Parts: sequence; structure tokens; C-alpha cells
Amino acid sequence: MPLGKLSTTAVIKQMFNWFTDEETMNSRVSEIFETYDTDGFVAPLDILTEEEAQELRDDFERAEQALKDDPDRLKLLYSYPDRLLPSFDALIRHPKLIEAASAVLGPDLMVWSGALFVKEAHSPKIVSWHQDLTYWGLDDAEEVTCWVAISEASEKSGCMTFVPGSHKSRIVPHVDTFSENNLLSRGQEIAVEVNECDAVAAALRAGQASMHHGHLFHASGPNETGDRRIGAALRFIKPSMKQENGAKTLVALVAGRDNYGHFEIANAPRGFLHEDDFSICQQDADRKREILFDGVG
Repeated sequence: MPLGKLSTTAVIKQMFNWFTDEETMNSRVSEIFETYDTDGFVAPLDILTEEEAQELRDDFERAEQALKDDPDRLKLLYSYPDRLLPSFDALIRHPKLIEAASAVLGPDLMVWSGALFVKEAHSPKIVSWHQDLTYWGLDDAEEVTCWVAISEASEKSGCMTFVPGSHKSRIVPHVDTFSENNLLSRGQEIAVEVNECDAVAAALRAGQASMHHGHLFHASGPNETGDRRIGAALRFIKPSMKQENGAKTLVALVAGRDNYGHFEIANAPRGFLHEDDFSICQQDADRKREILFDGVG
């Protein structure tokens, strides 16, 4: 049965193996925390099999095909796959991702955003050196991005590259380039020198993930291969976080509890590309656009 036909709980139970060895889990959590604390990132993390990743890719590309003549809704699909596709809602609740994010942030977790980054075959598109938390308008740094490779992310296809230890800097100055080939919303780029000799490429097979701090310097190059490079950037936050402007942006509560009420908690998608879900996503996109483009003349 396709993922989109199942409830979120059923999808998770069908797709993913829950951990049962407590000692092994505790060891893995400790290792993730220590590596993350030192380097600001962890990679690779084995999350899905290649077959499970292909199933997610198929579901996403089926949605792309359905929206090919509707550019506005296609844009929402890239920004909100977890709110428009039941299979991606299941992904953000994957027990291995929850385990990894909880190792850093604790047991209460929200997903602030689950955006897809796609580099087409032989594409010059890049992501410039930046820090994730630069323009998100959040009041703290209790955030971690889990980047899941839906297709292979090799060095040739433009995998992510990190500067170990750079997360220990606070936000550094950035400039907006609005470059046509930059996948970031404002083409934002770090305005201080980045020592690329220290950078580490985080190549991932389809189904693997990396995890990085919101202050970590990172970038990615063009796709020089004959296949698309598709990645889902899942931004986990603590419920204690809030938007600095007071807006209640849309989040998914994926583990634990929300004792703060700083965000609007999303329900599971009503179905595959459901009409009502598009309306909710558009309202949130309008709120987030004000935040992301604050200060742009």
C-alpha cells in the first residue's frame, strides 16, 4: 500500500525499525552529542534504506507532476512537503531522526520547517556559505537541522560542506546577493573570510542524513551529475523557542510536549496535496516571508 494511503502512525510502523537495545541507544546518543558539540555536525546518520528513500522520492515527484502547471502551489510543495504529503510527515517523526535531534535538544521537539532543496542534473545551482539562523527570526539557537538525502548527495552532485567548529561563533555578518544560481531565499552569504581548506564534504547515500548546528558555516556546490540531487532540510527546535516578532508560525510537534504555546501546531496532512492544507501553508508562507525578508528594501 502506498505511503499516502496510510495513517502517519501506520507509515512509521511500516517503514521504520524502532530501537530496542537501550545500551546501544544510550551509547549512540552520547556519541552523537559529543561529535556535535565538538564539530557542530554529525554525518552520516543511517536513517532510511535506499528503497525507502526511493519511495519518498517517488511520492514527491508524483506531487511535482501533479502541480507542474501550478507554480504557486509547486513552490509551496518545496517549502512544506511535510505539511502536504503524509509520507514526509512520517519522515519528520522518524524514530532515528527524533533520537538524533533529542540527543542535542532534549525530549521535546518541534519541526519549524521541512523544506526540500533540489539541484537538477547538470545544474549550476549552489548554496553559498551561510549560517542557518541568520534570517529565521528565532530568539535563540536551540535548533538543529537534519538534512536527509532523498537521492544520492555526492561531492559531484553538490553535497553539503561544513567547517568543523565554526558553530562556536555567533551569527557573523552576511550580505544578500540575490544571485540567480543561489538556492537560498536572499542569496545570503557570509561576509567574513571562510577558510575552505578546513571544510569537510558530507557525502550521503540516498537515505542517509547529516545533522548540523544553526550557527555552523556550510555551503554546497553545483550538481555535475546526470541525476537530481534532492534533500529534505528538517529544522528541529525546542518548544521554548519563539519568533522575535511574536508571529505564531506553523510547526509540527514531533516528540514530547509543548508547554509554551509560542507556535501554531499543525495537524497531520489531510491527504495527498489536500486543498485545505495548501491554504494553511500559504498563510504560514506569508508570515514567514515577512520574517525572512525583514529589512530588505
